[in-house]
Amino acid sequence: MGRAGRYKGSGSAGHSGAVSVSEALRRLTASLGITKRLSEYEVITSWVELVGEQIARVAKPERIEHGTLFVSVNSAPWRAELSMRRLEIVNRINHAVGRKVIKGIRFR
Repeated sequence: MGRAGRYKGSGSAGHSGAVSVSEALRRLTASLGITKRLSEYEVITSWVELVGEQIARVAKPERIEHGTLFVSVNSAPWRAELSMRRLEIVNRINHAVGRKVIKGIRFR
């Protein structure tokens, strides 16, 4: 038998210490305390996918502070429309990210 068989971690994928890459990254980000910040970053960088092209053309995410997403909107009528759809947008974002990242939105 070769030496490789003696090392912990070599062997079948079913080894009890083996974890998926995604699980390893989740654990790492949690241990570093950056899970929340990465989720917030995901909201900003995935804006078009989260809200759709039509809304993304008129509304741009600026920042997230204490769970509030600040969004710049290019017209008053759109600001009113998005304000009425605020809860729908918050729910869509949080569902897509997989956790409650956004508590509220302020449209400017």
